[in-house]
Parts: sequence; C-alpha cells; structure tokens
Amino acid sequence: MTHHNRRAFIGTALSGTAGLLLARPVPAARAQTRESRIDILVDEPIGAIAPEIYGHFVEHLGGVVYDGIWVGEQSRVANVDGIRKALVDRLKTIKPAVIRWPGGCFADSYDWHDGVGAPEKRPRRTDFWVDTRPSQDRSPTPGPQRFDPNRFGTNEFIRFCRLVGAAPYIAANVRSLPAKDLYQWIEYCNAPAGSTTMAELRAAGGEREPFDVRYWGVGNEPWGCGGNFTPEEYATEFRRYTAWVPKFGVPIRFIAAGPNGGDRDWTARFFRALTAKGAGALNGVYGWAMHYYCGSTGDRNAIQFTTIDWYDLLARADRMESIVTTHWDAMAESDPSHKVKLIVDEWGAWHAGSADLPANYLWAYPGSLRDALVAALTLDTFNRHADKIVMANVAQLVNTIHSLFVAHEHRFTVTPNFHVFDMYAAHQGATAVRTAFAAPAIAFDRDGRAQSLWGLNGSASLRDRRLAVTVVNPHAAAACESTIAVRGATVREARATMLTADDIHAHNSFDRPAAVTPVDTPAAARGTSFVHTFPPASVTRLLLTLE
Repeated sequence: MTHHNRRAFIGTALSGTAGLLLARPVPAARAQTRESRIDILVDEPIGAIAPEIYGHFVEHLGGVVYDGIWVGEQSRVANVDGIRKALVDRLKTIKPAVIRWPGGCFADSYDWHDGVGAPEKRPRRTDFWVDTRPSQDRSPTPGPQRFDPNRFGTNEFIRFCRLVGAAPYIAANVRSLPAKDLYQWIEYCNAPAGSTTMAELRAAGGEREPFDVRYWGVGNEPWGCGGNFTPEEYATEFRRYTAWVPKFGVPIRFIAAGPNGGDRDWTARFFRALTAKGAGALNGVYGWAMHYYCGSTGDRNAIQFTTIDWYDLLARADRMESIVTTHWDAMAESDPSHKVKLIVDEWGAWHAGSADLPANYLWAYPGSLRDALVAALTLDTFNRHADKIVMANVAQLVNTIHSLFVAHEHRFTVTPNFHVFDMYAAHQGATAVRTAFAAPAIAFDRDGRAQSLWGLNGSASLRDRRLAVTVVNPHAAAACESTIAVRGATVREARATMLTADDIHAHNSFDRPAAVTPVDTPAAARGTSFVHTFPPASVTRLLLTLE
C-alpha cells in the first residue's frame, strides 16, 4: 500500500457516501510523513516474555464452543473427533501456549460433572447467557448456544488443548458450587490412573492417564457475575477453596480472580485481607487476574466508525499500560517482593454483533484493521511489562468479541487479529529489552474534549542473535519515517512484515478472507542505526539478525 493510496481513500471517503464514517476532515498537515526515533536498548533486558502472554480464552457463549470449536463427530464439517479441523490447523501455527475455559461468567454457573461421562447421558442445561439478547433486531432461536448439551466437557477441552499444543487453564465455579467440587475436579484431572473413583470416571470417558492440569482459576469476576463479593469476602473464599487441595505431584498454580479495569481499591483490599493472617498466604497465589475491555460507543460497531472513533478506541485500548502499573503498585503494598504476578485473562475490543452471523452468536463480528491495532498495541504493552505479567488471554478465540477466527457451519476464516498473533509469535519466550519511542503525538477532539495518542509505539525482544521489533503506527493517514538506533549490538540484515490496508475499516469475511493480510516489505538495515518508514494505520514486525 502506498501513501498516495491512503490519501486517495481519505479523499474519496470525505467526498462520497463513505464520508458518513469520517465525522471530521483530516487536516492536510496530518497527511504528511512524520519523523520519529526508536532506540532499542539491547543491553537493558526487562525479562523473559512468557509464552502464556499469548494465550486464549474459550467460553460457552454464543457460537464460541458450539459451531466455533465443536461441530460433532458426525458433522460434514471436517473435524478431529468432533473438533473443527480448520481451527486446529490454523491455531497451532501461532503456538497458543495456554487456553482458558469454560468461562467467563459461564464458569460460575457450570457444574463440571455435567460435562463428563457418556456423551449421550449428559444433561442439557440452561446457559448463563440464555437471556442475553443480540443488539440486532432479531430474535435468538433455541439451540446449543442457549441450552447447553454438555457435549464439550472436560475431556473434549483437554483433547482440544492437546491438538493445538496449549496448556489448559480451567476456571472453577465459586459462586454456585462448594469447594469440594473444585477438589474433585482437580482429582478427576490429575489423579493417577486407577487410583480413585474420579480417576476411574476419567478412564471411562476414554482418558486413562491424568491430564496434569496446572492452571486453576478460583472463580471469575467475583465483584460481579462471580458472586458479587467484596474483596474481603473473596479473599476468604480464595483461602477456603485453595486450602489442602490434593496436588498429585502436579505443581498447581492457583489464579485469584481480580478486578475490573482500573479498580485499584479492589486489588489493594484483597491483598490486605489475604495477608491479614500473615504473608505466607501469598505462597498460594500464582497470579492476580484482571480484565479490561474497550469497545465501540454509541451506535458504532466493529466496521462502522469515524476517524475520531478510530483514535478514541486506540487511546482507550492504551489504558492497559496504566492499568498494569496501577495494579502492580497496589499489589506491592502487601506483597513488596512481588511473589504474585499479574495475569490479564480477559482483554479485547468489544463491539456489537454483525448481521452476517446468527443472532445466537452473541457479539460475533469479523474484526477490522482497527481491532488488529488494538491487539498489537496491547501485546506490545504486555511485552514491555514482561517482568510483571505471566499470562494473558485474549477474549475470545472464535466467534465473539476480539476473536481470531470466525466460523459458521462449513465456512471459516481468520480475522486480522490472527495475523497480529502470528507476527508477534516471534516474541514468545524471548527476552524483552527496553525501547524508547519518540514521535509527534496525534491530537484529536472527542465530544469537545481535546485528547492525544502517542504517534508510534511498540516493543522489542532478543533471542540468541535475532532481535524482533514490533511497531504500531496509529495515524489513520500519515506514514512515519523513523530512525532506529540499536544500542549494544550491530545489525547484519533485516526482514520486515507489515499488516495494513487502504481502508481503515477493512476486514476479512467468508467471501474476502484475505482483505487484511500481512505482506513482506523491504528493510534496508545494517550497522547500529537505520531508517524505516512505517505506513499509516499499520502493524510492522522487523526481524533483525545481529552480528
């Protein structure tokens, strides 16, 4: 894509009907190439980037599980033991380190016993989301999205994880089941073959050997659908649910369900209550999980938005930076040595659903180039805080919210978000190094309030002699020419991959699955400093080979 094409699109949009999606003209000054500087401090490591930061989330919500993942063994849709084969094939290419299941709010209504044993004998239950109505003027119809047949239970989830090479992360029900059920679920998953009745139940379902599940979430959103607890009440529940749990030789990692967004008070109060009887209580907490969503406002959605909406969403997505540091500081008040790390096990841009998918598929939409930039800037934030964050799970994997895939019956495609995860896979397990970005800020006006967004940002990581640099240019119209200085190393050669489109509303669909797809671009880079131009509205990955 050329800079001329971008300007041509803006001009066309402003003069024609597409101008309805661009509420304010883009000043001529904003259409000029901007200059910036990126310093990569190879000699200042931050920490290892946990592969689990590139994790995923699956909930029994809308079309995520039924049709998205599970199509059934007898389906005409190509499948592996009932699991959609196209999903398995594409997902495993991006190295999904961990998958969280079964929720979400669904988890705190879920009885895991319903999803084990002979499939034909499993009960049908009302889904947590049964009364949720789609935003479109359509009525949902009965089906597995509202009345769960429990055909996709623990064994099927573990099988899915194994097929794609991911570790399972199971969220337990704290709101409506007693602690005993968590103990028994762990026993079902991890007890040695033939050792207990639960192990025999697992074997009866076709899985004799233990699953060795390490990650266990103790509830979900306890401040809301997970029980409407106060932080102090939830601290008591957490201690009770995690006390004297059988380990079966598996290093169990309990994850405490934390706050919504920037609610610092919730974090501080939980940790004060948890440690009231002594700091030793921190030894039982692997991670503190928080959630943060951004999304469209008013009558906008994933593909109908103005240029101001574009900047506004990216600016709200960028709040993740301050949310991470805010909660990290609050945790330090009771955990100064930071035994407990941060987890962001729900994040993404949340829009209204698309009319192209069934009404039961709540908040299902293809995701646009804008959502891809949200994904990229969020993953860059996690990389820059690799010393604090041990896991993150984008919400969700398929057919809802910030999905990487869209599927319906025999049709299947990837969203632009998938391509971001594919490009950023180069960071997994590498060592994050410090970066410094200097670029003109982007000023915009939202409802009469002057706001701004950084002009260029990203992250970098080092593995052996390969330096991966990912950069987001959020400007809707202007390219950004940047001097890139590498301190502490010399570049021998470089490769660049870019994700963008001529139209900022561009998105993939069943009919146009490659409308937004990455392309390789030239990168003339040698020595300790070089110049690279980042196109407008783009995500770029530079792979630099060092001498």
